[in-house]
Amino acid sequence: MTTTPTSPSLVATLPGHYYTDPEVFRREQELLFESLWFCAVRVADLDRPGAFRTVQVGRESVLVTRARTGELRAFLNVCRHRGARLCTEESGAVRRSLQCPYHAWTYDLDGRLIAAPNLIKMPDVDRVAYGLIKVALREWLGYAWVCLADEPPSFEETVTHAAVERLGDAAAIEHYGTERLALGRRVSYDVRANWKLIVENFMECYHCATIHPELTEILPEFAEGFAAQYYVGHGAEFGERIAGFTVDGSPGFATLPEVSAEQDRRYYAITVKPTVFVNLVPDHVILHRMFPLAADRTVVECDWLYAPDVVASGADVSKSVELFHRVNVQDFEACERTQPGMSSRAYRGGGVLVPNEHHIGLFHEWLLHRLGDDRA
Repeated sequence: MTTTPTSPSLVATLPGHYYTDPEVFRREQELLFESLWFCAVRVADLDRPGAFRTVQVGRESVLVTRARTGELRAFLNVCRHRGARLCTEESGAVRRSLQCPYHAWTYDLDGRLIAAPNLIKMPDVDRVAYGLIKVALREWLGYAWVCLADEPPSFEETVTHAAVERLGDAAAIEHYGTERLALGRRVSYDVRANWKLIVENFMECYHCATIHPELTEILPEFAEGFAAQYYVGHGAEFGERIAGFTVDGSPGFATLPEVSAEQDRRYYAITVKPTVFVNLVPDHVILHRMFPLAADRTVVECDWLYAPDVVASGADVSKSVELFHRVNVQDFEACERTQPGMSSRAYRGGGVLVPNEHHIGLFHEWLLHRLGDDRA
């Protein structure tokens, strides 16, 4: 049951239980996070052979590591012997191999079983067949994306197409050279809200004039309520007296070398469904990765990325970081205020979207299609 709008200007939202029901969240884990491409790790975080990071993808722990050849590999973080967690730390490094702390089954960085107590007495054990379970991996924008599906969907159709769909040009995002940028700051937010509330909030700017005074000062058109994602190819223009994408509008850093004249002094936002936001400004890129942990809890990891020489020089990035950090805090507080309402009888049938939020309805249609639910 959904709310029936009384005006043609309004469009129905999802009913409240989509944001609270553990069974809906379980289906999302299975049919979204464990079936689609999931942005797991920044490639540069694994800077040498043996470096690893563990990431929660749906209900699975995934281990991403750099092999001796320099390539990235991803595996389910489960020992093939008795199912113990292989790597218990979020990140670290090993010299040559990965060893289970339970019975010392040992795997090389390509996942092959290479040693175990008394293994020599079991010559019939196929060391490849009993290696770690591999997970599909692709690199884009300087991040490793993984997919748990036995037959992963097209990366181009389900991931990179989001940039084309939003910017209207396949090459537009490449101008920022995101894969060549350096990490200037990383902040992790533990948000007590459903992941979809965060997506919906990011996609619209109806709220911007109310809770984002710093952002609307930099991007005056956001005060009118139309988000950057409402128009294909459009980037919100900096205010006339604004010098840079900073908390006080002061100058930032030199424009990234391949950013076009049309992209200069503009902000672009991209949603890569289901869990990634990409924010593009002339001198840096901000990328959010969401890790949904429960129906009412989402960890968001936000990276601020700059030209390598900016980071290497020790330049002060605090003013540009502070702008979007405030936006994040304001947004996440709004989502946390909304989460309790999803359980209210007042929202049992859902709410409504006003005209400049109607594009959120497309996200709802996508979600329902993925879950196999009938909108009616």
